[in-house]
Amino acid sequence: MLLKVYSLSILTLDLIVLFFKICFEIFIALYRTLKPVPLKSLHKEVVMVVGAGRGIGKELALRLSKLGAKVACVDADIASCNVTVATAVGVAKSYYCSIIDEEEVAQTVNKIQHELGNITMLFHCCGIPSPRSLLEDQPDVREIIDVTVLSHFWLSNKVLPQMKQAGRGHIVLLSSVAGLSVAARGGSRVTTATAQFAVQGFAESLRTELRHSHNQNIAVTLVHIYPFIIGIEAASDIRFRIPSFFGTIPAKEAAKKILEGVRRNYEEFSIPVYLLYLRHICRILPKKASFMLRELLDTGVDFV
Repeated sequence: MLLKVYSLSILTLDLIVLFFKICFEIFIALYRTLKPVPLKSLHKEVVMVVGAGRGIGKELALRLSKLGAKVACVDADIASCNVTVATAVGVAKSYYCSIIDEEEVAQTVNKIQHELGNITMLFHCCGIPSPRSLLEDQPDVREIIDVTVLSHFWLSNKVLPQMKQAGRGHIVLLSSVAGLSVAARGGSRVTTATAQFAVQGFAESLRTELRHSHNQNIAVTLVHIYPFIIGIEAASDIRFRIPSFFGTIPAKEAAKKILEGVRRNYEEFSIPVYLLYLRHICRILPKKASFMLRELLDTGVDFV
């Protein structure tokens, strides 16, 4: 009897302490919403940008070089990568690499370490479907899984030892918003959504593993991007249900917002910001109500 009373007392005390800790974290989160943490300096950071040949990857590489970082521009399209490097104003070098090849990833990472130093930041910008690609025929399943999911394992396994050696690190994963909510209809939705959900799971698992292995000086940021807002050149292919709600922004503006979140060490955010909050709302609504909300915000794109 005494043992049961003691156990119940300990449990009650733990719950009370937990309640106050949760309240404190909620207060801190609200406070940081009104007054964000200062932007951290990226000067002299060695940054590996995968997918730097075009789109958001290119814009991130250019902005990082302006901020004083040493940028390793990695892409399977070396010609586009060279154009990015030629446009950069700071230290930037191009590297050819097929990120689905584990051995090639290892060689590229070692080469970057030898030429620029230990990699302290990694941006994975591959695997985000564009509006135009979602309008095409069913893509190759294996290729999507290799590029979008498996490449994260090859890259993190090779980069993390360098970050641990440097005493700091930041891994940034860019994911389509398909990882938050599956498209309302379409042929390629299963492959795309599965891959993007896997990226989200990878980020959460990696963050938890680093925390429990006492490597909290290595941050992990997951950025959800709504693909239909990136690049106004694809606007003619899209039928927005609520144009004023979505609209489009250029890759340059998206890269700026991404870097702001990364430099504040946000663990997870979305472009645009409100999509992450909509996801949380959808999670707590009844399933049918959740489907209704998603259909209301559907872009109207017919995936074929």
